[in-house]
Amino acid sequence: MKFLALSHDAPTTLWDQVDPGLLQAEAHRVHELYLSGCLREIHFTDAGDAVLMLECSGKEEAGQILRSLPLVHHKLIDFEVLQLHPYPGLKRIIAEPLLTKG
Repeated sequence: MKFLALSHDAPTTLWDQVDPGLLQAEAHRVHELYLSGCLREIHFTDAGDAVLMLECSGKEEAGQILRSLPLVHHKLIDFEVLQLHPYPGLKRIIAEPLLTKG
């Protein structure tokens, strides 16, 4: 299953006061999750919020993965998690699946 996770800063987060070691630990954990295959993409919005694409078995696993991030653990950020579903609209223009010979 695919999930889109949007970060939100905690109201009390002051980024200029965050320990650089904590940010380094966050980067290491993100790298571990990327190598494991459950974190497929990570981006930032113009507003500076993180956008993560996760591939996992369900919303509970997505939450566990996000809670493993040091910035979440230290309550500096949290995430809104949205499950993504395949777009069904192509059925409107494709009568039958295209079969390939192999």
